[in-house]
Amino acid sequence: MQQRKAPKACAEGATEQEASPAAVLPRTATARDLLEAEEAEDQCSMTPRKKNKRRQAGAGERRCRPVVNLLLVAFVVAVLLAVVLLVDGGRAPAVWIAAAGAQLRRGSGHAWLPYARNAPDKLLGGLLADGVDEKTCRSRHESSAYRRSTPRRPSPHLVSRLRRHEELQRRCGPGSDAYGRAVQQLSAGRSAVDAECKYVVSVCNRGLGNRILAAASAFLYALLTDRVLLVDRGNGMGELFCEPFPGATWLLPPDFPVAGLANITVDAAETYGNMLKNKVLTTDSTHSTPMQVPALAYAYLEHDYGDGDKRFFCDDDQRLMSNIQWLVARMDTYSVPGLFQVPSFAEELAALFPERDAVFHHLGRYLFHPADHVWGLVSRYYRAYLARAEQLVGIQLRVFDSEQGKSPHILRQITSCVWKEKLLPELLAAGEPAVTPAPGGVSRTVLIASLRPWFYERIKSMYWEQPTASGEDVGVHQPSHEEYQQFGRRSHDTKAWAEMYLLSLCDVLVTSGWSTFGYVAQGLAGVTPWVMYRPLNVSETPDPPCARDVSMEPCFHTPPMYDCKLKHTADTARSVPHLRRCQDVRWGLKLVVDPK
Repeated sequence: MQQRKAPKACAEGATEQEASPAAVLPRTATARDLLEAEEAEDQCSMTPRKKNKRRQAGAGERRCRPVVNLLLVAFVVAVLLAVVLLVDGGRAPAVWIAAAGAQLRRGSGHAWLPYARNAPDKLLGGLLADGVDEKTCRSRHESSAYRRSTPRRPSPHLVSRLRRHEELQRRCGPGSDAYGRAVQQLSAGRSAVDAECKYVVSVCNRGLGNRILAAASAFLYALLTDRVLLVDRGNGMGELFCEPFPGATWLLPPDFPVAGLANITVDAAETYGNMLKNKVLTTDSTHSTPMQVPALAYAYLEHDYGDGDKRFFCDDDQRLMSNIQWLVARMDTYSVPGLFQVPSFAEELAALFPERDAVFHHLGRYLFHPADHVWGLVSRYYRAYLARAEQLVGIQLRVFDSEQGKSPHILRQITSCVWKEKLLPELLAAGEPAVTPAPGGVSRTVLIASLRPWFYERIKSMYWEQPTASGEDVGVHQPSHEEYQQFGRRSHDTKAWAEMYLLSLCDVLVTSGWSTFGYVAQGLAGVTPWVMYRPLNVSETPDPPCARDVSMEPCFHTPPMYDCKLKHTADTARSVPHLRRCQDVRWGLKLVVDPK
């Protein structure tokens, strides 16, 4: 389990590498700040640079400032401790001494911010294109300074394909001549033969977590099939996220000629399954008469899809769908594991994602950047409440039954999980003497994301009213408590997206089974969570309370379970070695590391 460690000041004997100029910059440092810091000499040295006489005084002043500030902090702390000693008869409270030591370890200014010694990787290893104006999306350029570095690097092939796809979005997306011609053909009901541009439209009317996972799934399909991705703007996607494609939009224009996309059901005549059923389409190569391919079809992939729609994940059907210019993908979950079951996609997917358990980690960080007003909520809350912790523990709690909103059984499940797995320190029993914190201990802060405030209030009271067995103090925070999910309300979705992103900045995650909210957070974070099992009985605490998940990938709740050759229902989970049953949804599928 990776832990945050605040950088040490030079006066404490840090090595030259630990005390590099870049190490003391704030986490929001710009590239120019980093460059100027690297040009400077050792920050603890008072020797002026001889190369440029005009900058001798300023440079020397900047280099000595950390030492002067550190001495000033030490002096103030010493005076405060002396006052306390005089007033309290020589018995200084341990918390004052610990706080003083923590401040001395952190140093002055912004150098104590987590990960400050690592220069932010603004382009995320090449995922993001260079040269994008920083004013267009603050989170795109600033978020890497708030996040721990990830060992997962995008493959060169993925980086190359992303740049190619961005060019496709610019050439064929809304506002282009090609898009105008495609819409004219669609309006006229004509199917374009050998269309220069093809499109997939992502439509999802579920909660925000579902919409994010559906859009990521549609994007991967667009990458695999060279289609332009457009997302339905009717659910607030344009207000919550920055545009992911430089110089292009991913939002479906409001004047799109096909209305009622939000009302598509499994019974619609335009679904792929019903077109097969009604002989409008066929994969039979021996069909006697030439088949007129429609200009548009619905790929209906929601939880209630039938066998005909499940053929979306079959090779023969993908070849047929490649002739349809417009595909509207109606889905409500993460269908990426299903794409890994399509044989014709296998080679390309292996090149794009050598690490099979990091698909959403890369796609999510590429696509989903909080809009500026959402990023303001994230960054302000993080700096105010979370930045000083050396380790952040995120707890995402979803209560599916209204009777469990104040359930002591759920509270016991949470505490049992974090104590059993040593994620948080246990509490001392009443009457036991308090323990002095061990020198150099890790400071932990808990971030709780839940619609209900009751669990937060109880956990916060626990760690305030009772000392811990390790002697360390634990801070507990919850940004909001909306009480219930409010579909379609912009302010609710804004807070939900901000809290998903805050959770993704944590070092350790505990999530609720079945929850797409938690799936998004763990995928963006690149963290394999501990999953709390969904209670089967509201009057009992699950035993065990939680388990470490098999990967950080989201779970595909409704995999097709369809044999493409035999054309009937079958369990095909074992057909691909890097697919496993989900920890929380026993019939679901998720991607894992290849067993070798």
